[in-house]
Amino acid sequence: MNNNMFSKAAVWLVIALVLFTVFKQFDKPRVQEGVSYSQFMDDAKSGKVKNVTVQGRNLTVTPADGQKYQIVSPGDIWMVGDLMKYGVQVSGKADDEPNALVSALYYLGPTILIIGFWFYMMRQMQGGGKGGAFSFGKSRARLIDENNNAINFTDVAGCDEAKEEVSELVDFLRDPQKFQKLGGRIPRGVLLVGPPGTGKTLLARAIAGEAKVPFFSISGSDFVEMFVGVGAARVRDMFEQAKKHAPCIVFIDEIDAVGRHRGAGMGGGNDEREQTLNQMLVEMDGFEANSGVIVIAATNRSDVLDKALLRPGRFDRQVYVGLPDIRGREHIMKVHLRKVPISNDVDASVIARGTPGFSGADLANLVNEAALFAARRGKRIVEMQDFEDAKDKIFMGPERKSAVMREEERRNTAYHESGHAVVAKLLPHADPVHKVTIMPRGWALGVTWQLPEHDRVNLYRDKMLEEIAILFGGRAAEEVFLNSMSTGASNDFERATKMARDMVTRYGMSDVLGTMVYVDTEPDGMFGKLGSKTVSEATQQKVDAEIRRILDEQYALARKLLEDNRVRVEAMTKALLEWETIDADQISDIMADRPPRPPKNLPPPSGDTPPGGSSGTEVKPGSAPATA
Repeated sequence: MNNNMFSKAAVWLVIALVLFTVFKQFDKPRVQEGVSYSQFMDDAKSGKVKNVTVQGRNLTVTPADGQKYQIVSPGDIWMVGDLMKYGVQVSGKADDEPNALVSALYYLGPTILIIGFWFYMMRQMQGGGKGGAFSFGKSRARLIDENNNAINFTDVAGCDEAKEEVSELVDFLRDPQKFQKLGGRIPRGVLLVGPPGTGKTLLARAIAGEAKVPFFSISGSDFVEMFVGVGAARVRDMFEQAKKHAPCIVFIDEIDAVGRHRGAGMGGGNDEREQTLNQMLVEMDGFEANSGVIVIAATNRSDVLDKALLRPGRFDRQVYVGLPDIRGREHIMKVHLRKVPISNDVDASVIARGTPGFSGADLANLVNEAALFAARRGKRIVEMQDFEDAKDKIFMGPERKSAVMREEERRNTAYHESGHAVVAKLLPHADPVHKVTIMPRGWALGVTWQLPEHDRVNLYRDKMLEEIAILFGGRAAEEVFLNSMSTGASNDFERATKMARDMVTRYGMSDVLGTMVYVDTEPDGMFGKLGSKTVSEATQQKVDAEIRRILDEQYALARKLLEDNRVRVEAMTKALLEWETIDADQISDIMADRPPRPPKNLPPPSGDTPPGGSSGTEVKPGSAPATA
């Protein structure tokens, strides 16, 4: 902060000096306006002038009565004699004659200050650093030496296959002779590919930590600047530094920022990004066999990388770092749970089961949100309820307790969510319903959340058809029980239509149209868009008719299930209006035609009948939304 304040003060000081010097150039002696030389001589002749000081051609006149003023002599060589004859006291003053150095600084000062100010601003634009404006071509890579890197493989979880794939890099960096004796060559480059947040950067740093070698880290966007040739110079400088610290690891994050396909843009083959990529290709080819420098790059868009970058000899190996499965999520949770004090009721396996599709970064955020919940509630340890509430917030957003909803709106929402839940419970292949809530969260007024028992690898036709029926359960409940329609089912219709269209056009799940793809999945070379027309108008009509048939059949199925289970829908609606949120145990009670047990944090209602009536009791809602 002090350095920042000093930099700002220096900028304003430079600006002030420039302005002062410029204005000084125009600081000329003041001349009394309205008094001519002739009038001055007439006044001297008539005795009105007492004293005159002569400095070159500048005259400082002191009248007998009045204020001093200055005039400029026209070069009258008889002036001094005439003034002395008129009785005026004349005195002389030497001209100021500065030396040559002072004169040069006086006239060249503004130019020097402006140039210095320009260099300072260019240094700030380029991020500062040693060398200032003359260090544009220096590498921006951050060096973490082996003594300051405490990350190792024990800090990386959920990607066991990826760790096994890169473990031989550690062996090579520790003992290169082991591979070189048999003529083996370690890969010069390793490309880590995977979705965002899966731990690619952490894995690369763990490799350096395990091998105890220096670790250079840089982003692909740090190479390209506004000046032509700067990126290529930075690539050269980075590899020169790496060779000096060999054996070491050079990690380039988001390499797709500089390694995209050449020739696909509008700028031709000489733009700055392509020059930087060309230099990187040359440097990776120039590695000596025993240089000991390994380049590790990370991206989540390997499909846009240039083919020359991926060929053997550069990035020889691609390691996929995918989303963790249920066992991987459990291991990742155990790593993050070491950092917070937790209660005995916290079970990492239960949290892992309830977070399908979470990446490592998502799980770290979950632990942090749970710790924040516990801190706000004044707890000293983090409990399982805090993790449940954190999961709710991540998936659905914070509770909108201040949202004012009319009783009619709450009732409509309760029927809508009950329709989703009852249909999901009655279909054999549907995921179990975890929670149902009518507490407004984010953009949704209510949510029905289904929790899969296992990680989903493939989509199957029977399950996809049932998911479409579940999506239609909300609108079907509105029609059956309220005899009306609302806009709350718009997102359900979008998802159902997209799923049915994919079944027909992409997955070959239609008995009428067969196993044929009816949509072009190749990306557009310039804009990356999908879906160029590949079918005739007649075939497209058949596709639309088949999609329409699937949607109508599943909507009819959802409506029939609700009409046959009116009592259960009514009981679930009453429970939602009373408690706003019901969990899997309460849903099971309702589907078994039993009175639902009260929530754990509420006293039991009086009587043995299912709850009903108005809301007003705070209940912790469920987590990830499946149907809203």
